[in-house]
Amino acid sequence: MKINVAEISTLIKKEVEGYKSLLSEEEVGTVLDIGDGIAKIHGLTKIMAGEMVEFENGIMGLALNLEEDAVGVVVLGDYLEIKEGFQAKRVKQLLSVPVGKELIGRVVNPLGEPQDGMGPINTQKRRPLEIIAPGIAKRQPVKVPLQTGIKAIDSMIPIGRGQRELIIGDRQTGKTTVAIDTIINQKGTGVICVYIAIGQKASTIASVVERLKEYGAMDHTIVVSVGASESAPMLYIAPFAGCTMAEEFMYADGKDTLVIYDDLSKHANAYRQLSLLLRRPPGREAYPGDVFYLHSRLLERAVKLSDKMGGGSLTALPIIETQEGEVSAYIPTNVISITDGQIYLTPNLFASGVRPAIDVGISVSRVGGNAQIKGMKRVAGSLRLDMAQFRALEAFAQLGTDLDKTTLQQLKRGQILVEILKQGQYRPMAVEEQIAIIFAGTQGLLDDLAVSNIKEFENRFIEFMRKEKADVLKSIRDVKDIPDLELLTSVVKKYVQEFKELKGLAKK
Repeated sequence: MKINVAEISTLIKKEVEGYKSLLSEEEVGTVLDIGDGIAKIHGLTKIMAGEMVEFENGIMGLALNLEEDAVGVVVLGDYLEIKEGFQAKRVKQLLSVPVGKELIGRVVNPLGEPQDGMGPINTQKRRPLEIIAPGIAKRQPVKVPLQTGIKAIDSMIPIGRGQRELIIGDRQTGKTTVAIDTIINQKGTGVICVYIAIGQKASTIASVVERLKEYGAMDHTIVVSVGASESAPMLYIAPFAGCTMAEEFMYADGKDTLVIYDDLSKHANAYRQLSLLLRRPPGREAYPGDVFYLHSRLLERAVKLSDKMGGGSLTALPIIETQEGEVSAYIPTNVISITDGQIYLTPNLFASGVRPAIDVGISVSRVGGNAQIKGMKRVAGSLRLDMAQFRALEAFAQLGTDLDKTTLQQLKRGQILVEILKQGQYRPMAVEEQIAIIFAGTQGLLDDLAVSNIKEFENRFIEFMRKEKADVLKSIRDVKDIPDLELLTSVVKKYVQEFKELKGLAKK
């Protein structure tokens, strides 16, 4: 059979021309029905899922449902301004958001529009809202620590750059505080932070922004704000928008970034609302069947890029609110299975004054010691063990039985360590200072002090180290280890003696 090349090339040219005319054709549809943030549009036969739609009054929409006779479009704006019979045209673009360094220090909505009254944001760059997460070849193992400044986390549940660590707990247990402290602690480290407030009270978001400004953290932070009064479509796109803004710094500049999703429970609720309004079939707890995919495709974008890709990273700290500690509910179990560990906060510890109220027993980091410097690894190993033994003994001691001297000593050590791990709000601590005080506790150098004096001792000891022994702290910071164990031991012992004399506790 002879192939006619000219005939085939003519056919290909004709097809290409037809495709070009199809692309250049401005497709316009008509709004059949509008309500609850969802528009049904007839006539957009060639539209793609995830494509933008522009209504005749300039409001944008996002095509989510492609049906036989109509397209289900979620309205990204005030849907009350759209009426039946309005014209809606294809934009022939996927949803994108403005990105770039101009956004740093600003409060924006998920579309990148300013919300802080500080004027327009002059950035020309845009990135698509959704991308396919980098594959295995583009990644490298998580091994660089992301210091939160919180002793309990950095020592026992370490977070690495590129990790996904879930913060989970009931309402009012300090989840947002852990996230804000972590942002404050990134000051001067070059890490760009994006805080995404999803469906929160406007007053709560305003107080978070004020706190970040007060501690100078807005200089490296973008706040994506979508309040509780906003429509479900805006709540739905918020975490993807914030992630995209962070990705610009990671991919374009090779920087390390931190994204906090506060919180994904409200995000899942917004997606459930959208899906039910779009008449998608409900599944468990009325969530749609793809709610797992919703969060997995978002959190999978957290990555430590390979050196070939620039070596940047995106660390994700999603927050999930539980009801009465119910971690086996649908959304908590979904997100736990996607992330690389969880920090579990409990109301009982919070109420008893242990703050941050982290339950060390069931909190875990699946990166572990890989995300710690050598010095912290050295002191944290015995800390975890001591805490585990203390929790077991504490339960036993409540039975009121007579305890031997060794058991009483272990209980006392555990109580001292609990006091050391308590930390005030918005007071992140440098890693070398954490190592110094944890070393003092785990080595038994504070066993002679009363538990009630530990907090005061810690404050005075850290102040003493900063002023008198700055060289010791500097050596720990520089070599990322304890270069001279004997020197640190003698410094702690000497100061314990000074503290006893100060408090009149020294033996005459």
